[in-house]
Order: sequence, then structure tokens, then C-alpha cells
Amino acid sequence: MTPLFGLLTAAIAQTPGAAVRPYVALSAPVVALTHVRVIDGTGAAPAEDQTIVISNGTIASIGPAAGAAIPAGAEVKDLTGRTVLPGLVMVHEHFFYPAGNAMYTEQGWSFPKLYLAGGVTTLRTGGSIDPYADLNLARGIAAGEIAGPAMDATGPYLEGPGLPLVQVHALADSTEARRMVDYWAGAGATSFKAYMHISRAELGAAIAAAHARRLKVTGHLCSVTFREAADLGIDDLEHGFVVATDFVPGKQPDACPGNDSVVASLLRLDPNGPAAGELIRYLVSKHVALTSTLTVFETFTPGRPPASPAALDAMLPEARDQYLRQRVRIAASRDTTWVVLLRKEMQLERAFAQAGGLLLTGTDPTGYGGVVAGFANHRALELLVEAGFTPLEAIRIGTMNGAVYLGRADRIGSLAPGKAADLIVVNGNPAASIADVEHVELVFKGGTGYDPAKLIAAAQGSVGWR
Repeated sequence: MTPLFGLLTAAIAQTPGAAVRPYVALSAPVVALTHVRVIDGTGAAPAEDQTIVISNGTIASIGPAAGAAIPAGAEVKDLTGRTVLPGLVMVHEHFFYPAGNAMYTEQGWSFPKLYLAGGVTTLRTGGSIDPYADLNLARGIAAGEIAGPAMDATGPYLEGPGLPLVQVHALADSTEARRMVDYWAGAGATSFKAYMHISRAELGAAIAAAHARRLKVTGHLCSVTFREAADLGIDDLEHGFVVATDFVPGKQPDACPGNDSVVASLLRLDPNGPAAGELIRYLVSKHVALTSTLTVFETFTPGRPPASPAALDAMLPEARDQYLRQRVRIAASRDTTWVVLLRKEMQLERAFAQAGGLLLTGTDPTGYGGVVAGFANHRALELLVEAGFTPLEAIRIGTMNGAVYLGRADRIGSLAPGKAADLIVVNGNPAASIADVEHVELVFKGGTGYDPAKLIAAAQGSVGWR
């Protein structure tokens, strides 16, 4: 079986197949995007009035439009007033969506299109409910048979007993943890995710097995603390600090404390205090990345904006009704827990990045709904700006930082000659107003330009379950 990373690499200049061509807006061997503002993803200031030349799926040149050498026969597109930025590289995405009653349904038709329409050109799934579906989607996308982002496909959740979700297998011991990693890595998984009730022994065995194959492990943890996971060699921790059990008094080894005690410990936590600072410094010293998922936390917080009208239009009526009903209940609640936790999480993520930590981002389309592929990816950047990052810093977190974590920064994540032509054209200037990232007009993946409107139209009214 072909290793999936090989497929990802080969997919950069992949020719779209018959099922993908209806969504293609621009496809030529050489393309020149003229008079654009360029945000390169490194955090540098935008460069005004630039011309980008794309040749055979790769960025050939970037420079001032005045005097730019445009090859003969190139397809020229004047993009005055537009901004070009790197394709988004987001690392906590899913191809499933909540269906109620502790079940999730695979969104293999809608989510690949919606992610790509939103400008996501590479993603990592943050755990899989239907791993064979995800692996086959990844292969189909890499082969040009399905419209969607290049995928770093994570295997099934590595979880111990105690999760009330029938779609997740419970590990028996560390031997099974190692065996599960070996099996799914052999099947094509390129990443693994540990979950809440895993033990230290199981997590350590899984990390060792994954690292032996040069694959990474992330975790949404509870039984194991962040510090313990860092000592075991974990590569990434999901959801920032609001799931950390490091601050629970009297926490027992390999036991997931009750949710009330975890929440109480976080409500007491001073984001600027010594306990938070010490954990942040420890994670940074161990080179553990941290993934922000502010989008899903926002849905639990009263007083926050709803999902966009376009996201609501993408949902099936049942899914939209479930989301809106729960949102009304949350809005009517006087419980301020998530108001406080969301604000603290923003402060802690900012402190982690300022301490030198590699902060990543993703959307986590779970909860009770409302976090919809593509649309939520824009919101993730907007929430980072609300957390105190500049727009350019937020864009770097959503592009270059993800590429660095995935080990692909030599090809994606920023705009430079020689890199893959994965880029987004937006109407406006996200450096001045981050909300302009919502105005995606064209998405290039491997040098092929896709029409977001056609991708969204194809997926309209299909997100959720029936």
C-alpha cells in the first residue's frame, strides 16, 4: 500500500480528474496574478502591488508588478484590490459532524469541498471516527479524484475505557496500543491522537511506536496530565489549556477527574500566575506544540456570534435545528463558566506563543454543531486576533506554523519562489481587517485555481445527518 505521505507529496501538481474539473476556475501551465497585495505567511508586512507567477504547480516568482517578467503564453489575472496569502494549514479538523445521541456522521461529500472553498489546502484530522473513509478520502484527493485539501490522516482514537461513545474502541493495555499504531500506520495513517482515558503506559507505548515510524502523536488528554505527556514525548496537545488536568488538586495517576473538578481548577487558575507560567515553560522546553480550537469553545459561550448564514445554509435542516435550539438554551443561561474559560484560554494561548511555543490552530467541528468546515476556519483566525495576536500573527499560526509542525514548511505554509502554489485570493486586506479572510474568491492548490462558490453550492444543505 502506498504510504500516504508519499501521496501528499505527489499531489502538489496533481491534475484534477473528471469529478473535480467542474470546480476548477483556472488551470493553465503558467499563470500570472498581477497587482496583488501579498501576505507571505511568515509574519512579515504585506508587500503591495506584486505579481506572482505560477508555473506547473509551483511559485516561480514574486515581485513588484512594475517591471515583472511575465512569461509568454501565461494566463494573466489582474487582481487589483485583492490579497494573496498562503493556503491555510490547519491541524484539528474532522470529516465527521455531531448527529446527536453521542454519535457522529462522516461528511465525506460536503467537508472536503467546504474546507477547500474556505482556503484550507492542507489539514490534519484530529482523530477519526471512520478511519477507512478518511484514508480513502485522502487517497482520492491526492489522486485528483475528489476536490479537497491534502490530508494528514489521523488513525482512530487511542482511548482507554470510560468514553460513552460506541464509535471509539477502548484499549486493553499498552501492547494493544502499540499494535493499534502499527496496524493503522501500515494502513496509511500519518498521525495519531490519544484521548481522554488513555493511561501513561498506553500513551508511552503509542508514542514509541509512532516515533519509530517517524510519525507524530497529539492528544486531548485527561487521565494523563500535560506535564506527564510531555515527559513521554508527545508532540502536540489539543484544545489549549482548558482540558489540562495539571491544576486539579489531588489528581490520581491514570485517572480522569470529574469534569466539575477540572473546570473548578481552571476557574481558579491565574493565566499570569506561577502555575500557568511554569507549565507553559515546561511544554516549550520539551518542544510540545499546542493546538488552539477556540471555534468550538465559542459555541458553548453565551453572548457570542452565531454561525454565519452561509454555514447555516450548508447544514441539513435537522442539523441546523439541533444547533439553533441548543444555542438558544445557552444564550438563556446565566452560567458564566465558558465566558471566563474562553477569555482565560485566549490569554494562555497568547502567553504560550510569547514564551516561544509553537501554537497551531484548527476548528474541531464537534460539540453540538455550528462549527462547519471552511467557514469555521476563517473564524479561527478571527478569534486569534481577538485573543491579542495581530492579523499577520494569526495568519502565520494558521499557515506557516501548521506547515512547520507537519514537517512540510519547505513546500507549503508560506509564499516564496520554489514552494507549492497553494494560495488564497481574498477581496480586501486581512492585514488591516482579519474578517476579510471570509471573502475568498479563488483558491489555488498545486497551481490549480478552484472556485469557492461552486464548491459551496455543491455542498449546500448537506452537512449533518438525516
